[in-house]
Amino acid sequence: MMHQRSEAFFQQACKKIPGGVNSPVRAFSSANETPLFVDHASGSHIYDVDGNDYLDYICSWGPMILGHAHPLLTNHMQEVIEKGISYGLCAPEELVLADLIVDAYPGIDMVRMVNSGTEATMSAIRVARGYTGKDKIIKFEGCYHGHSDCLLVSSGSGALTFGTPTSPGVPEDVVKNTLVCEYNHIDSIKACIKANPHEIACIIIEPIAGNMGLVNADKKFLQDLRKLCDEEEIILIFDEVISGFRITYGGAAQYYGVTPDMACFGKIIGAGLPVGAYGGKKAIMDMVSPSGPVYQAGTLSGNPLAMHLGVRLLTYLKQHPQVYEELNQKGAYLKEGIQDILNEYNLPYQIHQCGSLLTLFFTDHTIKSYRDVKDIDQKAFVSYFQYLYDHGILIAPSPYECMFLSTAHTMEELDHTLSIIKEALKRL
Repeated sequence: MMHQRSEAFFQQACKKIPGGVNSPVRAFSSANETPLFVDHASGSHIYDVDGNDYLDYICSWGPMILGHAHPLLTNHMQEVIEKGISYGLCAPEELVLADLIVDAYPGIDMVRMVNSGTEATMSAIRVARGYTGKDKIIKFEGCYHGHSDCLLVSSGSGALTFGTPTSPGVPEDVVKNTLVCEYNHIDSIKACIKANPHEIACIIIEPIAGNMGLVNADKKFLQDLRKLCDEEEIILIFDEVISGFRITYGGAAQYYGVTPDMACFGKIIGAGLPVGAYGGKKAIMDMVSPSGPVYQAGTLSGNPLAMHLGVRLLTYLKQHPQVYEELNQKGAYLKEGIQDILNEYNLPYQIHQCGSLLTLFFTDHTIKSYRDVKDIDQKAFVSYFQYLYDHGILIAPSPYECMFLSTAHTMEELDHTLSIIKEALKRL
């Protein structure tokens, strides 16, 4: 495939936009490629400015669960736009979407709309601190919760040390209350709590991690985490920005049967428009201004366009539970096909799948936490990505991301994808 126009746009973009992109994941630099500039998308396909046609397994990083430009979402949008695209005031659609989220998600009594997943997690942590009167928080290696200062940390020399900033511009004083533990290892959390008694406000976790590649939390781990939070009076926050309404209608809380105190959402609840939300038990959410003293605000929160599309999508998913059955079947089919290829060529790589999410890890290690992911074969991934990219299969240009499936992906397209993956892996 030729990419002259994308390359030209990228050169122009580099003059006005840092790195030529508005989000680092679009850079393609980790795969030694030029960023793709999109002209349009439809169904399971993306078409770039050079006229290339790709089978899309990025799906806007999750929200395109029905595929691109689905008529359910695009029909009558002109009528919605003509009513006004932003009010800065209340609109009925906010209540409808809030009702859908509260009814769908276990343990959520109230929800506040925001504009992104980052804003949702940042706000949830602030509310948890306000509710408990404690300052320290626990996160996990490999879990990404947005780019707010207190969450851009690594663990330092050990799980019990104070976090150290992973980005310039984040003062050490800001992250001194952020502690980092090992995913799927309950003993690291117990030790951390013991070293910081009565000081932990909340634990935030991706119950289905999608930012170190796809890594599921063990059910027993989450059950133990829930019990520990109850015993220590710590708020348990599920970050469902990726998994919420994609794995099941009730998210990871329904999938695992473990109910958090708070949950954060993004992407899919606005059908792809900029949106986020955080919710929780009424006693906790009553802390949020203007009901309570914890301040959080946003002029564009509850934007009518995002609310309108979110209501349409979540209503459809509620009324059509077979969507999840179909996506699970397609995900399992793709996983089985990839595993057969790995077996045929005696490749020791790991393929993970949960519903419509998949990741191929280029390592022979069993993957349970970020420590297992760190030593993947980057060179093998780049070769793999480039072959798929050159043959019209678009996956994330990073070995630490997921493949996303949609209902628009046909079985014939999955078989075609497997044929390209087979050739890419044969080369390795």
